[in-house]
Amino acid sequence: MNAQTKPLSVPMFTELRRLLPGFMLCGVIAITAAFVSEHYGGPKFLYALLIGIAFHFLSDNDKCIPGIEFSAKKLVRLGVALLGARIAISDVSDLGLAGVGALAGATVLTIGFGMFMARVLGLPSMLGLISGGATGICGISAAMAISATLPQTKENEHYTLLTAIGVATFSTAAMILYPLVVSAGGLSVGEAGMFLGGSIHDVAQVVGAAFMISPAVGDAATLAKMFRVAMLVPVVMVLALSFRAESARTAGGGAKRAPLLPFFLVAFAALVVINSFGWIPAEVVAVSSDVSRWCLVISIAALGVKTSFEKLAALGWKPIVLLSSETLFIALYMLAIVFLTRLLSA
Repeated sequence: MNAQTKPLSVPMFTELRRLLPGFMLCGVIAITAAFVSEHYGGPKFLYALLIGIAFHFLSDNDKCIPGIEFSAKKLVRLGVALLGARIAISDVSDLGLAGVGALAGATVLTIGFGMFMARVLGLPSMLGLISGGATGICGISAAMAISATLPQTKENEHYTLLTAIGVATFSTAAMILYPLVVSAGGLSVGEAGMFLGGSIHDVAQVVGAAFMISPAVGDAATLAKMFRVAMLVPVVMVLALSFRAESARTAGGGAKRAPLLPFFLVAFAALVVINSFGWIPAEVVAVSSDVSRWCLVISIAALGVKTSFEKLAALGWKPIVLLSSETLFIALYMLAIVFLTRLLSA
């Protein structure tokens, strides 16, 4: 009996022991970030990033490396997949054809604008793609999902981390400033929900800004934001297929081909469909949302550990201009949509 069970149990526990030190490091950083966020305010993602960077000296520790890599590259996929349990297809019909078109346009145009601005500023197109996707879809979650489909290089990791820092910063600023824009513009409940849900990067900041105004605006903004989160599926699908075709051309016919679609994307879409039929209880949705959030916080902490301030500083001031211009672009786009819709309905 021992001879039969040993080959099965020993490798499993060996792998767990190999991953545990680095995973525990990232987990403790995530818990610390959550504690600071809950007691002193501010986005936990940003705290996880900055605290993680402070522990960069452990990124070369042989005991920590496997768990850090697992947290940065594997755990994020589970977190993104579980986001699907929060979305239902019925949400799309509630927005109406005009709302769907406006929000889809915001996503596509912001990604295109990001890549255009990256070229203008002389930055890598990958940075424009990741930052544009993060700004146009759902912030840090989108940045990490898009990054998971790209070639896994040190440069792309730096771009993802830089985008995460910028998105967290600008999203927090938007949460504070955009309710003032709603008030100054005299936006109605529906208009305010479309503007806030269509322009603020992260879900948490959308909810914070919208419920600052009223529960009705909060519901409308959350609905618009959930559609933007759902846009993650077609965007990542297109990117996965594009990079799969590119890698097949460059690697040659004998190389191992990547899967047609990433498993986490398939799981995301499956959960959306299952939730649309009402087969996922509200309690399970709540638990999956919490697990997803923790997976993403731990993953972003791992990215922080892997990156130093010196490497970020070496990228210069241009990424700041890139991210700020993307934030301004999507905000002006959504305001234009809101006022154009008001003009046409008058």
